[in-house]
Amino acid sequence: MPEPVVLARAAGGYEARPFEGQGALLCAPAGGYAAPALRAALADAGATVLADMPGDARQQIGIVVMDATGCRAPGDYRALYDAFHPIVRRIARNGRVLLCAPLVEAGGDPVQAAVARGIEGFARSLGKELGRKGVCVNTAYVAADAVDRLAGVVRFFCGKQATYVSGQAVRVTARVAAPQSGAAAQVLAGKMALVTGGARGIGKAIVERLSQEGARVICLDVAGAADELRATCAQFGAVPLTLDITASGAPEQLADFLRSQGGGLDILVHNAGVTRDRTLSNMRPQDWDLVVNINFAAIAAIDSTLLAAGLLRDQGRIVYLSSISGVAGNFGQTNYAATKAALIGYAAAQAPLLAPRGICVNAIAPGFIETAMTAKLPFFTREVGSRLNALMQAGQPRDAAELVAFLSTPGASGISGETVRVCGQGMMGA
Repeated sequence: MPEPVVLARAAGGYEARPFEGQGALLCAPAGGYAAPALRAALADAGATVLADMPGDARQQIGIVVMDATGCRAPGDYRALYDAFHPIVRRIARNGRVLLCAPLVEAGGDPVQAAVARGIEGFARSLGKELGRKGVCVNTAYVAADAVDRLAGVVRFFCGKQATYVSGQAVRVTARVAAPQSGAAAQVLAGKMALVTGGARGIGKAIVERLSQEGARVICLDVAGAADELRATCAQFGAVPLTLDITASGAPEQLADFLRSQGGGLDILVHNAGVTRDRTLSNMRPQDWDLVVNINFAAIAAIDSTLLAAGLLRDQGRIVYLSSISGVAGNFGQTNYAATKAALIGYAAAQAPLLAPRGICVNAIAPGFIETAMTAKLPFFTREVGSRLNALMQAGQPRDAAELVAFLSTPGASGISGETVRVCGQGMMGA
């Protein structure tokens, strides 16, 4: 098997000017409305914004952004060809491509909606062509009244933090009020966060990542993970909380603990989850119930209690850890897939209800991430699973944590009700 490219990853927190010293090509065909905001976002992040590729054919470029919001008719697709055909071989390893499309439902014209949706298909296919170089290609559907929300989107999807997020599409709208512009680094300073299942694996990476951005993090896990919980909290300065979220009265106990810690949350990350895999014909009822209770019922109960008690502050963020299994299903995971698909629907349904309070609600769907659980798989199964994506390798817990961190920031105010996969553009699922 060929060796995959070494992916570029960030080790620390956000920088004020992450693209300093980099050139960024901005493709802006006539008729679009996002180019000025995209240009400003790139420049504010330190990039030298170019209108054309450098004349030296040997010179490559790491960031390509296209304002495709002017695409309204099938003939407008020629702009995609004209923009990318001459440059596609000159996109550097670990490069980033971001296409901005008009919001699909805007205007009510079926042809315009179809053309906008087609841009996503173009981006997904381009991502598979470029994935072996570590290039990530994503799409942002941008409402005309939400171009002021693009700065955070550009910084994430064009940065190292998006290293395992490719072939994805997000809707950027003005549904949730944007907070006042804040710092570009230490963006979560002064925020209180809760991460369930935070002692190890992806949860531990999330605790680390939120802490790096200045948040005070409460790390919750079960008594069986007490040693790891203490170690994680000591390492990242988090506050430990031992609690079984399925226990009777657990939401009320959690609410009481939050009151003792200052009275509320700004960020709620529901990461706790379990698997009990068996084919449906062989599945025991206790395994079915355990997965449903931990992966969804407990989450809904906690949300209900915290929201009713006013313990999630205005301008807050909620992130649910779904799974690629919730998108595509998986053999032997009828219980797990049902709960992870439920979280996708739950996030979409919660988002409009909480939008008036400035709260953004999203889910992420990790693919094959290297954790202690995947390390126990047989070698062949692990090797195949890790390579069934455009980047031809497994992701790291840090990759999922980067997406959670972004969705927790003020810069993600335009994104709510979405599910974003962090799977290296996996071949499984849509």
